[in-house]
Amino acid sequence: MKAYIQQMIDWIEDHLQGGFSLEELADYMGYSPYYCSFKFHQATGLSIRRYILLRRLYLSTKDLANQRKILDIALDYNYTSQDSYSRAFKTVFGVSPKEFQLQQMPIQTFAKLQIDVREDHYKMNRNRKTEEAQLQSKRSELFDRDVLNILNGQLMYDEFNSKKLMGDSDYAPFNEAMCVHKTSGIIFDSEFIQTRATGHGETIESYSSKVIHPLQDLFKKDYNYIVLWFGEDLFCQMNLLTLLAYLEQSDYKGKVFLNSFREDEFKVNQTELTLGRYNAAYQDVLVHHRKPGEGLLPVLYQASVLYLEMQKEKNEVTQYISKNMHLPQEELLRRLFEIFPMIGYGDTQYIELINKTENNKNM
Repeated sequence: MKAYIQQMIDWIEDHLQGGFSLEELADYMGYSPYYCSFKFHQATGLSIRRYILLRRLYLSTKDLANQRKILDIALDYNYTSQDSYSRAFKTVFGVSPKEFQLQQMPIQTFAKLQIDVREDHYKMNRNRKTEEAQLQSKRSELFDRDVLNILNGQLMYDEFNSKKLMGDSDYAPFNEAMCVHKTSGIIFDSEFIQTRATGHGETIESYSSKVIHPLQDLFKKDYNYIVLWFGEDLFCQMNLLTLLAYLEQSDYKGKVFLNSFREDEFKVNQTELTLGRYNAAYQDVLVHHRKPGEGLLPVLYQASVLYLEMQKEKNEVTQYISKNMHLPQEELLRRLFEIFPMIGYGDTQYIELINKTENNKNM
């Protein structure tokens, strides 16, 4: 079945530019259109139409970056007009194609699906060394003592700190999962700590030891630069939003850089950020569970929309879990990691979701 789905994906990829016909795909595969659609959704968690939409829009960002005319790009990807392409683009990325073309902002990668491909750790480590060298050549000041690198999680912190990957600068981990459980308005105050500890089922002491104490340099030292290292997925981006909101709440005056990267290949996209809109977005998205206003980075906007979708009892992930509850938990987890890379959940978050879905099904 994996080979069958990959064959469908390969055919779709060859027909992303120009018109797409489900009937032609079905003829090529030798099955009915319904069967192709059903099996594709079952294996990937996405409809064929949604997959094509996201792939076309993602690929079009490369054309925009190369300064091609927006109308030509729209026609290449089978949009009837520049306006229809622009509407679809803004719905997904939160900015217009023209804004993206002018500012070259980071977005979530939506790569071609490869079913059951194993990670190439050698390639990832080689890419990491290359990226570090390029970063240092571009901004050597971010490797000095007046810089704090905040890493998304303890594992990343342990590696960066032990190897001094960013020179003489300081390192701190953000050991949280802001994409799950409730939060409060003032970040890192006593109410925040109590709310987050309760959500995670931990004591205040345990939570503070894991999350708050490792951030003491952020609270006590003045830094000219803060560099935030976060992946493109929902998990990482909600953590990023929380830290950016905190920097605004604490009236931080230095420079802030986002080093956004893909976990699977560690290709870093460095962006200097201007504070001023992130606390409002944090309140909208994470506190009140409503859509953020305009002005966010596309990658953060995409993650915010995905986060709000995940707050619904029925979403793509819970529906996939519900349909595959017969699988052993280890196999179900493996599939969830493979099919929903832009969620970024770990074992703990997915197991909670599996248990909740199973309980709802049995009620």
